[in-house]
Amino acid sequence: MIVSKNEPITLIGGGAASEAMLQEARALAPEVVAADGGAGVSLSHGVMPCAVIGDMDSLSDGDRAAVGQERIHQIDEQDSTDFDKCLRSVQAPLLLGVGFLGARMDHHLAACNSLVRHPWQRCVLLGEADLTFLAQPRLRIGLPVGTPMSLFPMGAVEGMSDGLEWPVQGHCFAPDGKVGTSNRVVGSVDLSVTAPKMLVILPRFALPSVAEALMQGAVWPE
Repeated sequence: MIVSKNEPITLIGGGAASEAMLQEARALAPEVVAADGGAGVSLSHGVMPCAVIGDMDSLSDGDRAAVGQERIHQIDEQDSTDFDKCLRSVQAPLLLGVGFLGARMDHHLAACNSLVRHPWQRCVLLGEADLTFLAQPRLRIGLPVGTPMSLFPMGAVEGMSDGLEWPVQGHCFAPDGKVGTSNRVVGSVDLSVTAPKMLVILPRFALPSVAEALMQGAVWPE
């Protein structure tokens, strides 16, 4: 394990990361780890990462010098993304990812794939409008009535829910079959799923509630 902390950590990728988004993440997770070129994004916001993890094909010479060799942890293999390398190299009670969801659909899908491949990690990815995370075995969260809440399966999964306008029980979800987009919150949400395959998508304003719910819930076994 390259980084191990008892407090939440913000992961910064090389994609779009606004000042507001970074501030929201660091309000809950002040310590920063950068994924490869995310070091340049972090430095551009005046934040020195405690570690830079990745294959370093996107780290500029200037950013490498600014960060210092002692903070750089190079993993040379090309079979995984830098985000994936961070998920398997960082241990913390909660990870908040900024700069991993953006304009490129392939990067977006790869990040979602990594969430499912590392289900024991409590990790929330922030975008400009939304956030997404992997549903734990049971998720209990309070959100304003009317909040849009989408469920998107990354594999075969079933579930049960309270507090959603359209309950999920009785449905067999799959990425090439039934999906649960455009649901809405009608009360305190209690969601349980049968496998670590369901992504939850919520508006970005829900981040504090999501972080609290994930920290209190059990994780999938490693």
